[in-house]
This record gives sequence, structure tokens and C-alpha cells, in this order.
Amino acid sequence: MASVPARSFTDVTVQSERGNPHWTRHPGDGALDAIPGEDGRPIVGTTFRQLADPTRFGQEMLAKYGPVYRTKSFGRRGVTLVGPDANELVLFDRDKLFSNEQGWGPMLNLLFPRGLMLMDHEAHRIDRRALSIAFKPEPMRAYCGQLNEQIAHGVEAWGKEDVTQVRFYDLIKALTLQTAAVSFLGLPLGPEADRLNKAFVDMVQASVAPIRRPLPFTAMGRGVAGRKLMVEYFTQLVRERREQPGQDMFSQFALARREDGSLLPEDVVVDHMIFLMMAAHDTITSSFTTLAWHLAHAPEWQDRLRAEALAVTGGAGRPLAYEDLGKLELCDMAFKEALRIMPPVPAMPRRALRDFTFHGHRIPAGTGVGISPAAVHADPVLWPDPDRFDPLRFTPDKVAARHKYAWVPFGGGAHMCLGLHFAAMQTKVLVAQILSRYRLEATPGYAPLWQAWPIPKPRDGLRLTLRRLA
Repeated sequence: MASVPARSFTDVTVQSERGNPHWTRHPGDGALDAIPGEDGRPIVGTTFRQLADPTRFGQEMLAKYGPVYRTKSFGRRGVTLVGPDANELVLFDRDKLFSNEQGWGPMLNLLFPRGLMLMDHEAHRIDRRALSIAFKPEPMRAYCGQLNEQIAHGVEAWGKEDVTQVRFYDLIKALTLQTAAVSFLGLPLGPEADRLNKAFVDMVQASVAPIRRPLPFTAMGRGVAGRKLMVEYFTQLVRERREQPGQDMFSQFALARREDGSLLPEDVVVDHMIFLMMAAHDTITSSFTTLAWHLAHAPEWQDRLRAEALAVTGGAGRPLAYEDLGKLELCDMAFKEALRIMPPVPAMPRRALRDFTFHGHRIPAGTGVGISPAAVHADPVLWPDPDRFDPLRFTPDKVAARHKYAWVPFGGGAHMCLGLHFAAMQTKVLVAQILSRYRLEATPGYAPLWQAWPIPKPRDGLRLTLRRLA
């Protein structure tokens, strides 16, 4: 494995202005006194309330203070803007008022540095354009074939008996990591799968750890150790792919060139790939688990999605052709509804690069500014009876009647998720392969608790019953 300088894993200043002199300086907590809100408890502020239940916290603050409110988390005051107009202001960012790097950096710079989500403006545009080659139609067609093969093989092994009790989240997480490895890396994971999976889990959990230093026996310590393993693993792979490229996504990234014709640097390719692998399997695991949970409680919708998939593929267990993806319209609407109910990224942070005004409140440069997809997705004005699973909210006429930024699970503007079409494709293949084999059932009265941050997941792994279909 390639050696990596220790400093890149332990320099905690990368999370703050001290290690990033180009960052816009925070204006000081007193500069936000005029913004309504609260500071919470001494030292911890509102941190733990926000982490415990971001949707409820946001709803309470919105009801109390309105669509612009102040909080204090991780030792510093910041401002949250709520509503589809706030989403549009921040995500579309017409005037380049906000920095992704400086918003996500304090959380992710020790763990997922230089991921596409952490880049700004021209640097982001250049790397996004180089990486986008991996999501062109021909590579996507190849991924679709690989997904069908890997998912069919994986889900067929789930139900050894006619009725099988499973922890659905755990099954999907293992499967999506394997499919991501085949599609993205061009190889199935062997004995290293468990180590890589644990590394991803540790890195993601560390992103919201209250202790921000990688001390032994802390979440951040485990997360940084996971990143070191990932860097060593992917550095070796990028060198192999540049010598002997394949048809996989990693080969596409390894050979990607910037506009001046230069290859992306080795360490940049590694950082992008680590971030993409995390996003490709952790977020889809969360959103598909949400979909499965609601389908288990809505058998009529499960039946409709099963019938649609069988009609399109031509039979149980048959592959879903790339050309037929667009025909799974009900599946598409159900997936969007699952993303509305539980977006995989409940809140999105930025930092203001210049002073700006929103809803009559002046917010100074350097302020941490967040938006809340979870709160907007639960707004009963936009979504009547918001706790009800209703995919028909996403019929074309209803979508056209809503604010464009009322539904933002994939972000928006220049930072719209690069892999959103891959996520939709993988979901449709999962639906076709799973529902044609099994009926998903939940025990009456069963209501799992969900961990909200950093990516939603059921705390008990989601206990479902798989009933094999004849």
C-alpha cells in the first residue's frame, strides 16, 4: 500500500480558519444578536438538540422564531433559513454568496477533504466537468448491466426459506457496497469488504462527533483511522487503473483530464473516489431502506410497483434494461416520496462570503448559514398530511404546481448531486429484483427508532419479513 504523510490525517486546523487563511472570517457571535433564536445550554449550545431530532428541532424553532433563526452548535452561532425560497437562494446561489467548502469543511475536512460537495465555484466547475464523463449514457448503460447482475445474485440469497426474518438496512448496506465496488472499481470486494464498510461507517459517524480531535477511543479517532485505510487502498488502485484501465467508473476518474489537458492529480482522484463511494452506498442505503419501510406498510403500493416492474421486465428476476428505466414511473414517484419523507441529508451548511439580507434580516459575511430540506419536506402547506406516504404527490401536474425548490434531496444549482441518475437507476433495479421475488412485511405495531444524523438509518437495522413469492 502507498504511504501517506501522517500530517494529512491529524492536522485539526483544516477544520477551521486557522488552517484555511482564505476562509471568510466569522463575524463573532455578537454580530448575530439581532437574529431571533437561542444559544441553548452553556458550552454545548443547541448541538445535541439539533443532532437528536433535526426535524422536530427545526419545526419548533420555525414556529417560535420564523423562517430565519439563530442557533449555536459546535461552539459557534449560525443562522438557519427555512422555506423553498431559502433553498433557492442558497442552492441556486445566483450571486455566488455562499461557500460549500467553508460550510462543510468544519465537519468533513479531516474525513472527506476535496470531495466535490466541498468545492466552490470555478474549482468545482472544472473538477465536476472532468468527473461527469463517468455518468455519460454509455458508462451508465454498463453500470445498469452490472447492477442487474450483482443485485439479482445478492437478493436471491436473502430468502433461503419461504419466510425469512431480516434486518433490512444491514442487507441493503452490504449489497450496495458490493454493487458500488463492481460498478465503480471494476472488481468485487473480497475479504477487505468488512474493513472498508467499517471504515465508511466510522468516517460518516465522525462527521458529527462533538469531539473534533482524532484522539484515541473517540469517534473522530476512528473516523480518521478509517480515512487512512481508504487513502492507502484507493491510492494503490488509481496507480493500477492508470497502468491498466478498465470500463469501470474508477478507471474513468483515473484518466479524467481537466480543461488544460492535464490528468487529475492522483491524490485528487483518490479524494473524489472516497467521497463518491460513501455517497453512492450510504445515501442509497438510507433512502432505499426508507422506501422499503413504507412499502411494507403500504401493500397496495408494493403491489403496484411489483406489477409495474413485472410488466416492464417481462418476468420475475429478469433484468431491467437501461432503455426501460423511464418506464418505471410509479417506482420513480415512490422513490421521490421516500426521499421527501426522509432526505438522506437533513440539513445543508454553507458560509456567507458577503453580507446579505433575507426576509428583512441582515446576515453578515462569515456567518454559517444552513438550510433544512427535512423541515421544508415536512411543511404541511407544501405537503398536506406530510407524514403520509403518497407517491402521487409527484405526478407531473402536482410537481409543476409546486415551488421548484420545495423538494431538494439532491441539492440544487451547480452542486446538484452528480450521481442522482445513478441513484435512481439503482433504486429501480433494486425494486425490480426484490419485489419480483419477495413480499415485504412488517410486524403490526412495529415502529423502529431512527438515527437522524449524519445520514438517517433505523437504529435496529429495520426488522422486516421477506415472504418469498411463488
